[in-house]
Amino acid sequence: MRASLHRALLTYGGGLVLHTASSGRIEGLDTLFLRLEAPDAVAVGEVRINIAYLNGLAAETVLAEAVDVIARLDLARNGTSLLAEPPAAFVEASAPVRTLIDCTLHDLVAKQAGVPLAVHLGAPPADMFAHATNQTLFVSSDSAFLARAEAYVARGFTDLKIRIGAGDIEDDLRRVALLRERFGTGVKLAADANGAWDLPTAIVHLEQLARFDLAYVEQPIAPGDWAALDLLAKASPVPVMLDESVKGLDDVRRIAEVGNGLMAHLKLVKLGGLTPALQAARQLAGADVPFMIGQMNEGGLATAAALHLACATQPRFAELYGADGLVDDPATGLTYGDGRVIAPGLPGLGLRFDASTTHLIREFS
Repeated sequence: MRASLHRALLTYGGGLVLHTASSGRIEGLDTLFLRLEAPDAVAVGEVRINIAYLNGLAAETVLAEAVDVIARLDLARNGTSLLAEPPAAFVEASAPVRTLIDCTLHDLVAKQAGVPLAVHLGAPPADMFAHATNQTLFVSSDSAFLARAEAYVARGFTDLKIRIGAGDIEDDLRRVALLRERFGTGVKLAADANGAWDLPTAIVHLEQLARFDLAYVEQPIAPGDWAALDLLAKASPVPVMLDESVKGLDDVRRIAEVGNGLMAHLKLVKLGGLTPALQAARQLAGADVPFMIGQMNEGGLATAAALHLACATQPRFAELYGADGLVDDPATGLTYGDGRVIAPGLPGLGLRFDASTTHLIREFS
């Protein structure tokens, strides 16, 4: 096989600005693409690297690591072999680098088998692969907030998640109230605090939010203190979804074994790719723990990988809006509408990739 590593900054149109309690304002998605060329198939995967607010890793650090790890892969081995027995350089790599390589290898193996990735992961064959998704409303003025919500609902997206915790709780309560007043019970609402509160504050704020009939509040307190999260699970009048707390399979195992009502948000870039994410989904499903297949704001290939996983695992919740509205994504083929994201039923991830719109970092052989 031959390999090449590419980079691009992906941006949204329509005035969308990413702004959360943990990330602050984000101007674009700094993205790496790994392209593998085998005699019988060409595969591509992606990972976003400007997510230090999630994993503490600077983008340039992840880039340097990706170059080093890919250079040490034995490209004479096939994709199935590399996935089944990953080399030490891969096993020891950070989650973003493992995600990049793992998803690219999955795309390759599914293409070589001539099946969509979802089918390779266990879903029944289909002409296309679609799944319902929420849409997220970021911190903004009330007028912009409500206008974007109305635009989503007009397109059939009636599952909305509000980013909270970046400022005063009264501002958060006002924005949630705006949605309930505008749409009534015609929309499903959830909120994401991105770990902004301490435990006593979280309990008070969740009691204030309870009157809005939220499906869940995501990560009310910071990750790391499982005893505090257990107390929160008992005290909260609103279902609690963990995101930043779910950093690996050990965290998933704990959530499944304790069974105290906490739900889990599974993201490929946190867990290290499709292989551990599929294992996590199966473990949670076996323990009857509701989970969400989701993502960061990411491009089409990363979104498609999460979509195929969702089609194979059928989670209760899905957050697959990441590529919606991107104007310069080198990967095309995903469509959004009627509350869903849709990928064509082609082999692998099913998308087209135009490397000419990216910056070539390095070629490997």
